[in-house]
Amino acid sequence: MKPQVAQNYLRTRVLTATPEQLQLMLYDGAIRFCEQARPALEKKDWQTSYNMLSKAQRIITELTTSLRHDVHPEMCARLAGLYNYVFRLLINASVKHTIPSLDEALNILKFQRETWMMLMDQLSKQKAASVARNMDIPAPNARMEASISLQG
Repeated sequence: MKPQVAQNYLRTRVLTATPEQLQLMLYDGAIRFCEQARPALEKKDWQTSYNMLSKAQRIITELTTSLRHDVHPEMCARLAGLYNYVFRLLINASVKHTIPSLDEALNILKFQRETWMMLMDQLSKQKAASVARNMDIPAPNARMEASISLQG
């Protein structure tokens, strides 16, 4: 895919995404950059590892600043602490070139992403059930039943 086409696609995806999808995209980006930094650290390509880890750090900063403490202060405080820990692990991986720090950060991010996916799945099922309950569907009558039995 051409770079401009990819850029346009990503822009459209971001602009049309729900807040839940944006959160997932942030996790995906952080994970991708960490995974790209790992082989660079192994090859001692410090510039590439620094660039990738810096991008992951910016995403972690975005995750931290997007927390809505006014909605759920206790959960946000816990997430902020977790994001702060991941941020420090990424700094350690970048400055000291330690792969175990990177792996730990990556494992936490993958766990958070999986948790977020389960939450999104649960919320979509609840929304679907709510919509189904509020639909005005007529009760079956004899004509509908006859039509169904003739077709089946």
